[in-house]
Amino acid sequence: MTTYRIAPSILSADLARLGDEVRNVIAAGADWIHFDVMDNHYVPNLTFGPMICEAVRKHAVRPDGSPVPLDVHLMVQPVDPLALAFCKAGATTVTFHPDASTHVDRTIQLIQAEGCKAGLVFNPAMPLSVLEYVIDKIDQVLIMSVNPGFGGQSFIPMALKKIEQARRLIDASGRDIRLEVDGGIKIDNIRRVADAGADTFVAGSAIFGHPDYQAVIDAMRRELRAA
Repeated sequence: MTTYRIAPSILSADLARLGDEVRNVIAAGADWIHFDVMDNHYVPNLTFGPMICEAVRKHAVRPDGSPVPLDVHLMVQPVDPLALAFCKAGATTVTFHPDASTHVDRTIQLIQAEGCKAGLVFNPAMPLSVLEYVIDKIDQVLIMSVNPGFGGQSFIPMALKKIEQARRLIDASGRDIRLEVDGGIKIDNIRRVADAGADTFVAGSAIFGHPDYQAVIDAMRRELRAA
């Protein structure tokens, strides 16, 4: 049975109250906290650095004291220095775009050597061909269902085909690899994305743009439980 994960993106949170926002969305049922890290170089926006990750780490704790995974998506170039910095700042998983790394295999090794999980991110028009060479090493695949750089965009339907393709590659590998989707995920399409093969869902404005975070997350889980 698939274990689904919902990862609210703090890109859409009230950044003036970030600690409160993280605690509130965890109380509402978030499984992971997702960081959209942008550098105003690889993508046209500038967001979070490692110090924010380190600060959030103190707030990303469940009532029983267990840490909530911090899922860091790097939209940066070059990758390696910031990947290492986020690992040291408390990241659980670090994903990066293969076209932003000079040596994809080496970047994966650098992240995992720091004790973090490593994954690759694929933009809407980026083929999955690189997976053939590193699927024996990675822990996660992230499919972008919007063009990276801004929150609040609409889901690109063609992403469903890529999710299906990624699921086939993961299943054929026989490895435990999370298949995450980021971009335009909402209550009314999360089931369709899950049916395509995704098991982890990044949602920003759909959650943080609603006054009741738990109501949205609960509604998403109901959709995921639907046959």
